[in-house]
Amino acid sequence: MKHKFSVLLVLSSLLLVSNACTDLNENVLDESFNPTLTPQETADGLIAPVYALLPEIYKHTNYFALQEISTDEAILPYRGGTDWGDNGIYLNLHAHTTTSTDPNVRTTWDNLATSISRSIVAINSLATLNSANANMYKAEARGMRAFYNLLMLDLFGIAFVKDDPREYSKIIRGDEAVKYIESEFLAVENALPAKANVAAGRLTQGAVWGLLAKLYLNAAVYRNRYADQFTFTAEDMDKVISYTDKVIASGQYQLSNDYFGIFGNNNHNNPELIFAVDQRPELNGHNRLAYFSLSGDQFPLAAYPSANGTDGPAITPDFYRIWTQAYGNEDPKRDPRFYQENMKIYSNAADTCVSAADYKINRGILRGQQYGLLRVNGVFLKCANGQFKVGKLYNSSRNRSDLPVNFTEQIDFTTAGSNYSTGYRVEKYEFSSSSNTGRNRGEADISIIRLADIYLMRAEAKLRKSNDAAAALADVNTVRAARSLTQAPPALTAMNLDLLFRERGFEFYWEMLRRTDMIRFNKYEGTWTEKTNTDKRKRIFPIPQTAIDGASNRAGYLMQNEGY
Repeated sequence: MKHKFSVLLVLSSLLLVSNACTDLNENVLDESFNPTLTPQETADGLIAPVYALLPEIYKHTNYFALQEISTDEAILPYRGGTDWGDNGIYLNLHAHTTTSTDPNVRTTWDNLATSISRSIVAINSLATLNSANANMYKAEARGMRAFYNLLMLDLFGIAFVKDDPREYSKIIRGDEAVKYIESEFLAVENALPAKANVAAGRLTQGAVWGLLAKLYLNAAVYRNRYADQFTFTAEDMDKVISYTDKVIASGQYQLSNDYFGIFGNNNHNNPELIFAVDQRPELNGHNRLAYFSLSGDQFPLAAYPSANGTDGPAITPDFYRIWTQAYGNEDPKRDPRFYQENMKIYSNAADTCVSAADYKINRGILRGQQYGLLRVNGVFLKCANGQFKVGKLYNSSRNRSDLPVNFTEQIDFTTAGSNYSTGYRVEKYEFSSSSNTGRNRGEADISIIRLADIYLMRAEAKLRKSNDAAAALADVNTVRAARSLTQAPPALTAMNLDLLFRERGFEFYWEMLRRTDMIRFNKYEGTWTEKTNTDKRKRIFPIPQTAIDGASNRAGYLMQNEGY
């Protein structure tokens, strides 16, 4: 069943193609269906397109860029004056000067709009299908429509209401949008299966509970986007607590003792993942989150001399210093979430020959001089014993063999700060073992909601409702204590909202939560490396100009967000 569904997922991504016009008009398929398909096969073919664009949405230049490069966690300068310039879009994204013509904003919008359209088609078509799974699939499609609308609301400040594919969507904002998305999740909550009853990557009851908690936690932002102070009501916080309690009490999920295992190539059945993008190397995997930050002269796989990084984003010095301030005289690698050493040459300089099976690059936040496989004329060097030679890396692929791959804390938009080795890098997701280019065949499922977020959302709700610091501290320390494969982070002794914000940064860096968190904690108008813009209207992105133009035949239908 899983293999058949995965194949249909890819095949169906070629169907229902739309230009993502804002009115969400679809070409309605012939609902008589193919008579050679069984009802179950037809149902599988209808639900598959609902999920098909998730890997594209969660790609390095789409949702990741919007959620991370716009924050204090990630910065992407014009590398060496030749790479990642892209007409300044990443500089603008980080500085909060993005415009309505930004291609990454447009692609993210288009993917979300298309996914909403596909969900509507699936809901309507499954309603007429006589299949044992039709009702469950219909609930999935309705829940996914709510999920895509939640992303739309968070990013662009709007949601689309539409049930009949032949009608125009109604565009809603603020409290109306919150209530609509809430009602859609509540309508399917009890119609969806438990995690154990479906394959990885599917919307489940536990996932909807987590999404409801996320909706209620951010509802104050969504209702009054430009408020000086958000009003977190006791009613909303009680709902956050209630739904996070349900997830935890269900017993379906467990915190992982291996932090980096959550983001590993074999994470499909990781018990901490509640909802994730299902990636399969032979079908839909892209590996972009693993390759994006690495140097172009880091080659993580002995089998593939063409699989490297791209010298993309690094973390800002501001975010790194949050770690050093927290750990004082101790190196932040004391925290197992910060770093995982896999190459022994860092702790044993004599260990320069390694077998292909034993070669793995380090994970987490990478600092200083980097070591790895040495490539000359497209071939990896070997030791006399036939093993692969590991040594000090230089920027040879950039024709800068004089420049070591030595990641520095400082990075900015100046010429010196934009060089190929500036900035500490992030390798959180494991590099796919079958990616022959570095950019394809991703294996690791991409986390959307995991159990640690459930605990920390509950902690935040308790602080915001009644300043219950003791209960919040217990939740935070539960997560910290779970990371015990090596040595767990030390338990904290106090808790408040600022400490919780810091803890969310430590736990969820590079997971596409930072922008939403910064807005909710009133940090998004702050100042950090190369960012001084304090305009509250930048809390949401501009609606793409292509969408505005596409809806121009309906006066007043789609209005640009304030400030763009």
